[in-house]
Amino acid sequence: QVQLVESGGGLVQAGGSLRLSCAASGSIFPVNVMGWYRQAPGKQRELVATISSGGSTNYADSVKGRFTISRGNAKNTVYLQMNSLKPEDTAVYYCKISVFTSESWGQGTQVTVSS
Repeated sequence: QVQLVESGGGLVQAGGSLRLSCAASGSIFPVNVMGWYRQAPGKQRELVATISSGGSTNYADSVKGRFTISRGNAKNTVYLQMNSLKPEDTAVYYCKISVFTSESWGQGTQVTVSS
């Protein structure tokens, strides 16, 4: 079983920056994909960015050029550096790890961007 713990959310003004962290623990297969998703009130959860264990990244068009996903040296941590934040980035951000057909989610961290 895999556990994910997110941190780093908060309140920031438009144009500001935040860095989210996610630490995975438990039985983790070395070949995996970790990612960040977000869900705003009244909206479906959507992909923000993913990174494979090999370092390949994928971003939603809405965050390209502003957000950067990366892995920690321990490989079981993932970060999301968010710059030039906009009010529409306000959401609960969730970390996910996928291994083949199995996936685990974190509890989420709130990001609020004020205008």
